[in-house]
Amino acid sequence: MSKEITIYDIAKELKLSAATVSRGLNSSGIISKSTTKRILDKAEELGYRHNNFASNLRKQKSHTIGVLLHELNSNFITSVLAGIENVTREAGYDIIIAHSGESYEKEIANVTNLFHKRVDGLIASLAFGTKNLDHFKLFFEKKIPVIFFDRVDENSDNTHVIIDNNRCGYLATQHLIEQGCKRIVLLTASLKRNVYGQRHRGYTDALYDAGIEYNKNLVLVKDLSEESALEAAHEILKMKPRPDGLFVTNDFIAAVCMQELKRNGMKIPEDIAIVGFNNDAISKIIEPQLSTIDYPGKDMGEITARNLIGHLKGVSNIGITNRIIIKSALITRDSSLRKK
Repeated sequence: MSKEITIYDIAKELKLSAATVSRGLNSSGIISKSTTKRILDKAEELGYRHNNFASNLRKQKSHTIGVLLHELNSNFITSVLAGIENVTREAGYDIIIAHSGESYEKEIANVTNLFHKRVDGLIASLAFGTKNLDHFKLFFEKKIPVIFFDRVDENSDNTHVIIDNNRCGYLATQHLIEQGCKRIVLLTASLKRNVYGQRHRGYTDALYDAGIEYNKNLVLVKDLSEESALEAAHEILKMKPRPDGLFVTNDFIAAVCMQELKRNGMKIPEDIAIVGFNNDAISKIIEPQLSTIDYPGKDMGEITARNLIGHLKGVSNIGITNRIIIKSALITRDSSLRKK
C-alpha cells in the first residue's frame, strides 16, 4: 500500500516549512502567489489529499448536512434531493444521504449513524411506521438543527416544510364531484402518516360539503407498490355498483391502476374519472394524461435546505416558525375531464 502524502513530504521536497505549505494549500494569501502555485503544483504531482476530516474536527464543523429519506425510488424524492443539492453545493456543504426503506428501526439506526458522523444539521422525512421522534433527541439535546419535510410529525414543535395536504385532498375530490362523480374511491397509504391522513380528511370534507355520504368501503389503504395498485384495480372492478371516480394519492400508483382498469374494459374518464398526486413525469406520459396535484419537490428541497443553512450561518432562526407551507395546485388533464 502506498504511503499517504502529508504536508511534511511537500515541505521536504520544496525545502519550505510545514506552516508555509499549510498556508499555501489553504490559499491563505499570506504567502506569495508564486510560492502558492509551487506548493499546489507539487501537491498535485505527489498526489496529496487534503484531510478535511481532521481540519473540520479542529473547527468543530463538518460542513456536511445529513439527509434522511423514507425512500429513494420516486420522482418526488429525486426532485427534493436536486433542490437540496443545489443549495448545499452553493453554500459549500456536502450531503450524506441515508434512507429507511419505510422501516422505523432502520430510521433509528440511520439517525444515530448521522449523529456520529458529526453532520452540522439534518433534513428528514419520516418512514411509514415512525411512532415518535425520541431517536432525534441526540440532535435536539446538542442543539444540532433538524428540519423535517413532507412526512412529518405535526404535533411536535420541530420545524417542518409541507404542503397543505388537507386542501389538496379537498381540491382533488371536489374536482371529481364537479365532473359528476358520486361514488369516489380513495386509494391511499397509511392514514397514520400525516400526508395521507390529511389527504383523507380533505376527501371526507369535500364529500360532506357536496352532501355525499362517506363510505369506508370506498377507501382503499395500501402500501405504495405496483402489486398493491393492481390489487386495488381488481377490487374496484368487483365493486357493485362500480365507482365513477378515483382519487389516488400517488401518481405512479394511479398510472398502474389506470392501466389495469383500461385492460379490463373501463373507459377513462367516461366510466371512471381519475386524479393522482405529485405531478410526476408519468402523469404526462400515460394515456389519457393524468390529472394530478402539483407537488413541487425541487422547491421543497431548496426551501428546506436554505432555511437550515441560514440557521447554521446565523442569518436566520428555524425556531421562530415551525411550519413552512409550499404552494401546490390542481392540474386538470384528460383523465378526469368528463365535462370538457
